[in-house]
Amino acid sequence: MKKITASALVLSMLVAACGSKEKTTNEIPKTEVIPVKLESLKAMNSSEEIHVSGQFTTDDETYLSFLSGGIIQRLYVKEGDKVRKGQLLATLDLTLVKATVSQAKLGLEKAKRDLERAKNLQKEGFATLEQLQNAQTAFDVAQEQLQSALFNLKYSEIRAVSNGFILRKMANQGQLVGSGTPVFQTNGAGSGSFKLKVGVSDRQWSRIQIGDEASVEADVFKNQVLKAKVSRKSESIDPFSGTFTVELELLGKLPEGLASGVFGKASIRLSETSENWQIPYEALLDGNADEGFVFVSNDRKTVKKVPVVIESLNRNEVAISEGLDDYKYIVVSGGPYLNEKSVISAK
Repeated sequence: MKKITASALVLSMLVAACGSKEKTTNEIPKTEVIPVKLESLKAMNSSEEIHVSGQFTTDDETYLSFLSGGIIQRLYVKEGDKVRKGQLLATLDLTLVKATVSQAKLGLEKAKRDLERAKNLQKEGFATLEQLQNAQTAFDVAQEQLQSALFNLKYSEIRAVSNGFILRKMANQGQLVGSGTPVFQTNGAGSGSFKLKVGVSDRQWSRIQIGDEASVEADVFKNQVLKAKVSRKSESIDPFSGTFTVELELLGKLPEGLASGVFGKASIRLSETSENWQIPYEALLDGNADEGFVFVSNDRKTVKKVPVVIESLNRNEVAISEGLDDYKYIVVSGGPYLNEKSVISAK
C-alpha cells in the first residue's frame, strides 16, 4: 500500500509539472514575422483607355409594320435581302379591309342622300335648320370614315422606306399580327452610316465624353484598325443588359464586308485625366468586378487590409482609382499569409 501511494504521488507531481510548463508556454506566445515584398505607392495622372465590345449597326434602322391588324397574306423578302426604296415587302389579307372600305362607301352614299333630302325639305319648310345641320354633320363623318378606310387599305402593305437590307424578319406568312406589330427590321446600309454600339457600366458611362477618340477592330477588317469617335450616349440603362449604350461613329473609308450585326471591339481614350495608382496583379486580393482588397503599410512593420476601386486592367498592372491615398507602401508578395495583426519583414 505504501509503494502504490508513493508511485501515485510521483505521477501526480509529473502531471503537475507538465501542466505548469504548458501553461507557461501559452502565456508567452512567440510572434511570427512574415517576410513580404513591398513597393512604394505613388499616384500619377493618366489618360485611361476603356476596352469595350459591341455590334455594328446603322443610324437609320427602322422597324416596319402594318397600320392595321390582320393576317399576313404574303412576304416577298427574307432576312439578308437587299431592297430598294418603295419595294413591296409584305401584304395583308385584304378581305376585312376591303369590306370596311365598302361599308364606308355605302355609308357615305346614304349620308349624301339624307343631306339632299334635308336640304329640299328645309327649303319647303318641312325640316328645321337643326335637322339640316345634323344631316350635314352625318355626311362629313361618313366622308372621314371613307378616308380612314382607304388609308388603312393603302397601308395594308409594307414597302421599303430606303435602300438597304432586311436585318430581321419577325413574322411569318399566315400569321395574325396586330396594328403596329414589327414585321421587318431594315437599315440603310447603302448610305454607309455604320456605328459600333457598345455597352458600358454606369461608372464608365459617367467618364466617357462626346467626342472622345476610339480605335475599332473586327475580324472582318483583316487586322485593320479604324478610327472612331463617341457620337452618342444613352440617357437610360438597357433593362435587358443592365448597361448604358455608347455609340462610336466610324471615321474615314469603311472596309468591305461590314454588315449590321457584325461583332467588333473598341478602345475608347478618355479625354479627362484621372489620378490613380498602378499596382502589380499579385498585390490585388479578392477581386470582384471593379472592387478588391490589398495589404498596405506605412511603417514597414505592420500591415492593414483596405478596400480599393479598380479603374482598369492593363497587361501587367492594375489601375486603382480609390483607396490608397493615405498609404506609403503596398504588399506585392506574401499577402495571402497576412492578417490585420501580422508583423512583417519587408524586402
